[in-house]
Amino acid sequence: MTYENYTELLKNELVCALGCTEPIAVALAAAKAKKYLGSEPVSAVVLCSGNIIKNVKGVTVPNSGGMKGIDAAAALGITGGREKLDLEVLSEVTEEDIEKAKKFIEEGRMEVKLKEGVENLDIEIILKGSDGNEVTVEIKNRHNNVVKIIKNGEVIKEEVPGGDSSSLPQDMSVASIYDYACNTDLSEVRDLLKMQIDLNTAISREGLSGRWGSSIGSILLMDSTNLRDRARAKAAAGSDARMSGCSLPVVINAGSGNQGITCCMPVIEYAEEHGSVEETLMRALLISNLCALHIKSHIGRLSAFCGVTSAGAAAGAGIAYLETQDLKVIEDTISNALMIASGMVCDGAKPSCAAKIATAVDAGITGYNMARQGKNFSPGEGLMKDGVEETIDSIGRMAKEGMKDTDIEVLNIMLDR
Repeated sequence: MTYENYTELLKNELVCALGCTEPIAVALAAAKAKKYLGSEPVSAVVLCSGNIIKNVKGVTVPNSGGMKGIDAAAALGITGGREKLDLEVLSEVTEEDIEKAKKFIEEGRMEVKLKEGVENLDIEIILKGSDGNEVTVEIKNRHNNVVKIIKNGEVIKEEVPGGDSSSLPQDMSVASIYDYACNTDLSEVRDLLKMQIDLNTAISREGLSGRWGSSIGSILLMDSTNLRDRARAKAAAGSDARMSGCSLPVVINAGSGNQGITCCMPVIEYAEEHGSVEETLMRALLISNLCALHIKSHIGRLSAFCGVTSAGAAAGAGIAYLETQDLKVIEDTISNALMIASGMVCDGAKPSCAAKIATAVDAGITGYNMARQGKNFSPGEGLMKDGVEETIDSIGRMAKEGMKDTDIEVLNIMLDR
């Protein structure tokens, strides 16, 4: 990976999103279909992969008046979505739009189905209009990656087989990420990182108000305000707000707001504690964001493996950079952290994600504390391999291939099947 490739990757992946990205992707598909329909929608069929159903079931759709579920996300996308706003598609929803969405659902005009045998991230919506028009829109592999638009049988857009540009690059390494983070011209990414710092800090502060979800962030600070607990709490607090419908935007990582929050808030907290200059903080954020993307490139955007585990390990790497600037310590931090929290299962997006974030950040910090003392796990112990790249690949294989059946069973349990 060249410096230019890494810069472009950051620009593509660190983007703004309003609300949990799975229901937002559903709303975006619906808003796109509405745009092309050209008439008043009378019915909708939404077909979603299991991971989309899993990640929408328990999370509150932002600007929805407290609604949850795929039907709510799709209906709101139809009645109030602004497709030009991409992953902030629901940012301009009105009370009238909410009432129309509720009516659309209550009148039985929305049908949701499981789409089997497809990629983990797949959303297809078929919208019919009052004049007989019909539009199909499909999003696949990335939350805003529209691969198909068909109106009345005419193909408006269709992805060429093998032409998917939404997958994460496979030629990253922790060493090349370190080189990039240490030496790249920050003017290329300063505005992007500043946006991540500002937006994710804002939603973290809102989460600490105690009004959202299970208030994991504020609970963590009840008995302790030491640096480690503050780092865990401020990451968890952002998820507290986001999973419960807060309308503040976040900067995501690998398609996930929770992962974007986890990558940055612990690093920001450690930087503030140490009085780090802006340049050092931003280079540490390059480490954490890119390491998270690197780990996820081996796993996939959605899976049975809890994504914040990757982000927590990456946050530990960012903290390691802040305090040591030592590549070996960074590599060992990642390997150690992945061994500590590698068993955490994704059972959908919901308020308890905040507690998982706290656990993942704790693993990242423990992994770093081990690494700086030279007390690392040894190759051959469980999934630990000889070197960070081999360990990341080991975790990726377990998550992507080994947990396929787990993913199916988690969905079955959630749906009581």
